[in-house]
Amino acid sequence: MSRYYPKSKVEITGFMAKHYDTLLDIVTFGRYAPFIARVVGMMEVSPQDKILDLGAGTGRNACLMMKYLSQGGELVGLDISGEMIEQFQKKCADFPNARIIHARIDRSLPLREKFDKVFISFVLHGFPQNIRETVVKKAFELLKEDGAFFILDYNEFALKEMPFYLRVPFQFMECPYVFDFIEKDWKKILSEIGFDDVEEHPFFKYVRLLKARK
Repeated sequence: MSRYYPKSKVEITGFMAKHYDTLLDIVTFGRYAPFIARVVGMMEVSPQDKILDLGAGTGRNACLMMKYLSQGGELVGLDISGEMIEQFQKKCADFPNARIIHARIDRSLPLREKFDKVFISFVLHGFPQNIRETVVKKAFELLKEDGAFFILDYNEFALKEMPFYLRVPFQFMECPYVFDFIEKDWKKILSEIGFDDVEEHPFFKYVRLLKARK
């Protein structure tokens, strides 16, 4: 499958898609699992919540969220990768109220319901800025009043201030879109789109969770 955004590295297929979770564990030295469990805990998922996971991938994050939901709750994931969707379906097979839809998150979405929470993890930085804002606006539209939007992604920082031993691998591994993403004032952008009560929770200096309420 050709990429919709050729410079992006968040559109994952082939070998990397099939072994994504294993590769992520390796490059993070096993730190990703406890990290994402902590992030999901911070979302304060209620048993009856309806959650939308944009770029849901293998379902690893979704399964953590599902542990907080009752049978009255629901999780809907969206992804464009067939390999990722297959893994999501296998991982979430024990959760009948979790489903995934093959869809692009930057286009008109096949959804009519409203959600209590919308979550997007390390996906937004992989798009051009106009597309990022389109995705955020769609999240706003799909949230219920007083619903919460969660963005887990890179923090705001100056690349030149990053230590050399981190800057070189970051520049090598990440896509070109990320370099303007880290310079954006996302709290201001979220406010301009209509979100209120924007909260910032930093991790490891270069990563953060943003929470914004509709």
